[in-house]
Amino acid sequence: MCATCGCSEASAGVRVIDPAGHDHAHDHPHPHDHSHDHPHPHDHSHDHPRPHDHPHAVPHAPADRPRGHTISLEQAVLAKNDGLAAVNRRWLAERGILALNLMSSPGAGKTTLLERTIADLAGELPVSVVEGDQETLLDAQRISDTGCRVVQINTGSGCHLDAEMVDRGLRTLAPESDSVLFIENVGNLVCPALFDLGETAKVVITSTTEGEDKPLKYPQMFAAADLVLLNKVDLLPYLSFDVDRCLAGVRRVNPRAEILLVSATRGEGLPAWYDWLRGRVGSRMG
Repeated sequence: MCATCGCSEASAGVRVIDPAGHDHAHDHPHPHDHSHDHPHPHDHSHDHPRPHDHPHAVPHAPADRPRGHTISLEQAVLAKNDGLAAVNRRWLAERGILALNLMSSPGAGKTTLLERTIADLAGELPVSVVEGDQETLLDAQRISDTGCRVVQINTGSGCHLDAEMVDRGLRTLAPESDSVLFIENVGNLVCPALFDLGETAKVVITSTTEGEDKPLKYPQMFAAADLVLLNKVDLLPYLSFDVDRCLAGVRRVNPRAEILLVSATRGEGLPAWYDWLRGRVGSRMG
């Protein structure tokens, strides 16, 4: 049980879908301990910086405990996750992998944006994907249909990915060096912002169908963003959506964030998104 948000991830598991359509379940709740060579992020020849228990195995404090006790549990959960994230980040950096944590509310267009991005940049940037959802393989299958390598992490009742889940996904996916890794987080504008995954950058996707007040209503999410994509701008003629108010809200909570207006379905603004990706890839390889 997660002491920070109250969700349970006991049924979390990794499933891999390859472009040939094969579905392989990896539902064991611990990292691989195979003695043969196995591509995974952590070199077990050195002292591992953390135990292999789940960072959300901290029980809830009883209701009669002081609130300070609950806060200490939350801090412990996040601190442990941050330690795991640092291991992921180091492994990714050593291999020149640009890892982007894509976060949004459900239906903002993360998967559609990924499909379009993978298709448009085919042959230019090697890409792989970690998909996060509570249940089903639907989004992973959509990504696999593009020919991209993908693993699905089903979090059960959990409302976000965490660093250990991503560790398990990396072990299964084994992304190639000097590539781009997209991590599509569970659709949620709250808890994903709290959990570092070891990513290079956080990309928050909001859409014109959600309302322009989202940056102010969910400030922690937008404050964490390196890039904010306002998606579905092709629908603006049919909606009552104040773009200026939305962008002002983003700048109010996060003056450093870059902002791009895009349409994942029509292609508007996508060249700027691709240039942002190329710039990030170039800076890592430089």
